[in-house]
Amino acid sequence: MVIKVDEDLPRAVVRLLRESGLEADGVPDEGMIGWPDADPWKAVQAQGRFLVTADKGLADIRTHPPGTHAGVLLVRPDEDGVKPVMDLLEHVLASCELASLVGTVTVATPRGVRIRRLGR
Repeated sequence: MVIKVDEDLPRAVVRLLRESGLEADGVPDEGMIGWPDADPWKAVQAQGRFLVTADKGLADIRTHPPGTHAGVLLVRPDEDGVKPVMDLLEHVLASCELASLVGTVTVATPRGVRIRRLGR
């Protein structure tokens, strides 16, 4: 599993994923900063990468239904800032095996993790 972290999340997310033993890099690493959402989405999916983002539009199951892409984890903390994002992602990593989320649309909030799979 190779993970791409969207530009709307702090760079610390890439470090945390790598420290957790996962292969991860960020959208900025490929010079896609400021691109319209559709362009990085196409590039990430062409590479078969799982996307971690805070952009609700990229986790819209009507536009990107489960099973039609490599997977999306939408991180939605209740508060702005790096710490709430990192705390939430640490919780997700402790409670889920990210490899099991391939092909899903998953939403993580402080109230829990909701996983949408193909056909559900």
